[in-house]
Amino acid sequence: MFSHTAIGIDLGTANILVYTKQKGIVFNEPSVVAVDTRTNELVAIGHAAKEMIGKTPKNIVSIRPLREGVIADYDVAAQMLKAILRRVGKKLGLSLRKPVVIVCAPSGSTAVEKRAIENAVQSFGVKEVHLIEEPVAAAIGAGLPISEPISSVIVDIGGGTSEVAIISYGGIVTSRSIRVAGDKMDEEIVHFIRQRNNVLVGYQTAERIKKEIGYALIDHEPISIKVSGRDLVSGLPREITVTSTEVQEALRESLENIANTIHATLEDCPPELSGDIVDQGITLAGGGSLLRGMEEWLRGELQVPVRLAEDPLNAIAIGTAESIKQMSKFKKLG
Repeated sequence: MFSHTAIGIDLGTANILVYTKQKGIVFNEPSVVAVDTRTNELVAIGHAAKEMIGKTPKNIVSIRPLREGVIADYDVAAQMLKAILRRVGKKLGLSLRKPVVIVCAPSGSTAVEKRAIENAVQSFGVKEVHLIEEPVAAAIGAGLPISEPISSVIVDIGGGTSEVAIISYGGIVTSRSIRVAGDKMDEEIVHFIRQRNNVLVGYQTAERIKKEIGYALIDHEPISIKVSGRDLVSGLPREITVTSTEVQEALRESLENIANTIHATLEDCPPELSGDIVDQGITLAGGGSLLRGMEEWLRGELQVPVRLAEDPLNAIAIGTAESIKQMSKFKKLG
């Protein structure tokens, strides 16, 4: 199996990461492509494509082929993966004609969605494709002892989905996945500002607001930020001030949905493992877990210890890289 190049892909809604067991992370860019609608050819991928959002002629369209953790546009996703793998091949000076690839898939993916992921990767001409569920990869990357007979609880708040899983003896005992995560939070901020200020801001602006002044539902000293958008009455550009308490209000529903999902998953935990959760607690991973006060708020909501993974943004990538080393232990899912 390892006579061929082994590649791990974290096929995230917000970012795609590619890594090899020899070099570590070799690609980490947004899951965005720019397509010329006249020719259906890719114009740009990753950072370059994200920078083009909202700034291009009508024939150039920026597309996110992954939505809510799954492939929404198969053809574009396949083109994007081929372009990424070509770029990785040039960077490593390798022939990637027949690599062995392991891909993270959301635990809530249907058999059809998993097959779409496999087909998109196989269209590049790989030797083998293996799928590993995202919570398992995140738990491995966070350093949890998933192979031991104790419960490890991982909460992965990504771009398209938030996933909660209780893992023991190397497998998922119970899990839940909701399509409420970073992207939904950005949408809620856009909607809130539109309703409150009658101003339309872009999703990139909303993401910046979330990162710079976003808070979980905890008491804090309010901070503010100035942003620009389009006044929906005059149609002209307008600058407004947004406060962190307003952002809290915008994010309240999404955050409560995530907390309720964690709570419901814990309720499904077998009694024999529940005691471990009181001792071991919950580990947070994914970009959404970096929202200020998230640990403190969930600790109060759930009444169990909550900690942030050492590298929450790259936990899945690290876990997939680790799973490549032990690839023979993983079987195809679905």
